[in-house]
Amino acid sequence: MKSMTGYGYGEYQDERVQLSLEIKSYNNRYLDIIVNLPSAISPLEQRIRDFIATQTIRGRVEVYLKLRDLQENAEVHVDRGAVQGYLDALGELASLAGTSAEISLPMLLQLEGVLSIDRRRDVDQYWAVIEPLLHRTYREFDESRAREGASTLTDIEEQLSRIAAQVEIIEGLAPGLEEQIKSSLRDRFREVMGESVDENRLYAEAAVLLVRYSINEELVRMKTHIDAFRRTLGDGEEGRGVGKKLDFICQELNREINTTGSKSTIVEINQCGIEIKDALENIREQLRNVE
Repeated sequence: MKSMTGYGYGEYQDERVQLSLEIKSYNNRYLDIIVNLPSAISPLEQRIRDFIATQTIRGRVEVYLKLRDLQENAEVHVDRGAVQGYLDALGELASLAGTSAEISLPMLLQLEGVLSIDRRRDVDQYWAVIEPLLHRTYREFDESRAREGASTLTDIEEQLSRIAAQVEIIEGLAPGLEEQIKSSLRDRFREVMGESVDENRLYAEAAVLLVRYSINEELVRMKTHIDAFRRTLGDGEEGRGVGKKLDFICQELNREINTTGSKSTIVEINQCGIEIKDALENIREQLRNVE
């Protein structure tokens, strides 16, 4: 089991380039990848997205890469047209002002567009050093998610044990619910018919009510859901996404305990139902941050 919250940071430097990479994530219903790169290497964004998408199932994952070139492969060009244009304009200005035009090199260098710099960047060369840094940083990021997921798993297992214990209590109280139905029905018959109660009629009516109010099916389904929950937890031991499956099982458990509560007239059963719903809410709160 892995949390959707994680953090990883990595750095790399050689004689040509200095890199820092940060990966962090938050809970999200679906997979949402945000990649922030310097514009010079923006063509690499899709490669980073593809890598994250193959490793992560859901969550908002943010990737920030900073780059500093220590040795730039750049060419400086003189814009001859711009230089000539400036010279012509300055000469015309001097003529209109009635002064001599003294144009120096420092003056020309301050004028926009006289020089242009062409920085040659081969994105594949950058990728050669970014890719291993990305893998290394993601491992750190993934380990942090696994650590938090392990803590979450411990709490979920405790809450599930709490639910299973309450279901056992309800199962022990269920016969009392059936006896209560029979006793209540017998009292009603006596109110109407006195002591001359037709036992066959009584049993027939009791059978109808037991079919309607019996919680045996709900108990069977609750135990089945608990078993399915445990199996799914086992499926997620290697960190693969189980959050959505577990949340669905919680919904089904909640449905069964609601039905049980609507049928029960025994206070102790209803109290167990409250405990189960509280534990379920705790589990679902944790599952909101499980991948």
